[in-house]
Amino acid sequence: MTRSDGYLLDNQQTEAGKRFDALSTLFDATTFRHIEDLGIGPGGRCWEVGAGGTSVISWLAEKVGPTGKVLATDIDTSWAAAAAHPPIEIRTHDVGAEEPPEEGFDLVHARLVLVHVPDRERALRSMIKALRPGGWLLLEDADPALQPLACPDEYGPEQRLANRLRTGFRKLLADRGADLSYGRRLPRLLREAGLRHVAADASFPIASPACSALEAATVRQIRDRLVAADLATDEEIDQHLSHVASGTMDLATAPMISAWGRKE
Repeated sequence: MTRSDGYLLDNQQTEAGKRFDALSTLFDATTFRHIEDLGIGPGGRCWEVGAGGTSVISWLAEKVGPTGKVLATDIDTSWAAAAAHPPIEIRTHDVGAEEPPEEGFDLVHARLVLVHVPDRERALRSMIKALRPGGWLLLEDADPALQPLACPDEYGPEQRLANRLRTGFRKLLADRGADLSYGRRLPRLLREAGLRHVAADASFPIASPACSALEAATVRQIRDRLVAADLATDEEIDQHLSHVASGTMDLATAPMISAWGRKE
């Protein structure tokens, strides 16, 4: 992530770990499939941008082995610090404001990061600069504007409340500079940046227990902001969390767009 007092989903908050676990359950399989397809293996040098938790960097460490390297960076490395053992190195770094920490990487990967970074153009240039010729950039970011609903099947008052709170969440994100339609632009941005062999796909989890876990953790994390902005009352939030806990809501995430390209 980038250093910003306005960042909504602060890693220091108690619910951050629950969010990381839910995101790992929802999206790790997709991320790992793409990295496998890009041919990253023993001896590979990888930069994980905005690492957050440990699941991706730990998996990468197994792929590259003792002769490889996994550099994990974030503005707050407290959650990733537990994985700091060779071949993993943890550093504090702001991808939207600083030069790349190193160059010559075989893979640079960022998941659910750039949508929150104010200077996304600089961050993209930095990540491409860090690649060796022939190295791959894999960006995965949400597109909440493409599918904005918490409950796509809005058939009752519980679903309507969930969707209203999701609308409030999107407003808070947008007010802090998040680009809610960034994911769909990734393929074009990679081509315009000069990368080759660009392709993309999307993941859209729905009705998974991990969707419910992510929703509960996120709403608890932004609860005070929703109330302060008059986007919801404490009573409404309590009602929604109770509905989520019931296990009867078919909750969805925003689609995550994965796009990749190769540096010539």
